[in-house]
Amino acid sequence: MNQDQQNQEITNKSSVEAEEQSDQEFVPASEETNQELVSEPGVDFLVELEQLSEVEYAKERDRVVEAQQQLSELKSQAAELKQEISALQSQRKKLSEQVNQTQSALDQVVQESLSQLEQRKQSLQIAVEQLERRQERIRAEMRTTFAGVSQDLAIRVQGFKDYLTGSLQDLAAAAEQLQIAPKVKEEPEPRQVEPSKPVEEAPSTPQFAEPRFQSTAKQIRRLLDEYRAEPDYYGPPWQLRRTFEPVHAERAANWFFTQGGRGALRTMGSRLQNILIASAVISVLYTLHEDRLRTLILANTPERLGDWRRGLQDCLGIGRPDFGPDRGVGLFETPEAVALKAERLVKGNFMPLIIIDDSEDKVSLGLLQFPLWLAFAPDPQRMAREREYDF
Repeated sequence: MNQDQQNQEITNKSSVEAEEQSDQEFVPASEETNQELVSEPGVDFLVELEQLSEVEYAKERDRVVEAQQQLSELKSQAAELKQEISALQSQRKKLSEQVNQTQSALDQVVQESLSQLEQRKQSLQIAVEQLERRQERIRAEMRTTFAGVSQDLAIRVQGFKDYLTGSLQDLAAAAEQLQIAPKVKEEPEPRQVEPSKPVEEAPSTPQFAEPRFQSTAKQIRRLLDEYRAEPDYYGPPWQLRRTFEPVHAERAANWFFTQGGRGALRTMGSRLQNILIASAVISVLYTLHEDRLRTLILANTPERLGDWRRGLQDCLGIGRPDFGPDRGVGLFETPEAVALKAERLVKGNFMPLIIIDDSEDKVSLGLLQFPLWLAFAPDPQRMAREREYDF
């Protein structure tokens, strides 16, 4: 058994040595192959890896730089936006304060306006109530006194109508007598007194429509046509300076040729229109008689006389020095004073022209004796209305 064991040990040792030799032979071959593989392509790959890593590192660095720049720009923009937001917030605050102030001011103005309107409304209501009470009082007075007043008005209107009718009849009779008078006095010698102005010899009864006064009538018609067709707004004093319509010329011609310079004309409804007709008559008579003409205006109130003064100044181009008792135009409030002044003028060889305003509801008999008078007859309906308001 010992030999067997020794033989087995020897075989084992030999097998181990064989394995070790085989291992020693195999190992050097693999190391050489590995060294050859690492020596050539491995180095190139590593170099390429290093180059690629450097490029990527540079790119990454550039990206980081760009990101940092963008971040700084964004930070600056954020700061600017914050400033703008703060400015807008402050502006919004100011605007809100202004809006609140404006709203309060508007509220105050509205309140003041409403209070003023309320006060005006109250005052108007008080005035309306006063007018209503006054209206009721006037109606009560009219109901109590209307019968007597209407009767009085009717009597006065009828009396004025009868008076005008009688005056026109008297004027017609006087005109007929005056037309007959020249035929009775047929004398062969009066023609020798031509240069002595026959109108001045008989100033008390001038006539405009008789055959012996045809030249005067033609002159009057020519003057009226000139006033109507060719108005002279810058003519000399005492010449008509205003537009003269056909209706005005018709009224003036009717007074001259139909009424013979003594009669009443229906009012034109306006004092200014009446003054225009009277101014045309005065202008024509002044052309015929010059400084011998004296115009006497009769109106019952100073206000109406003031209207006549201003109207004659405007229509005839005369001034304040032409107004006065002893001047071209006299203003009177009573018919007695007019009659007294006209008598003095006739005695002094002047030609008085009496003009009666339409405010006079009746004409004094003392004025009808003079050669020239022009009365503007008021409208009966207007008279009735004015008297009704007066009462």
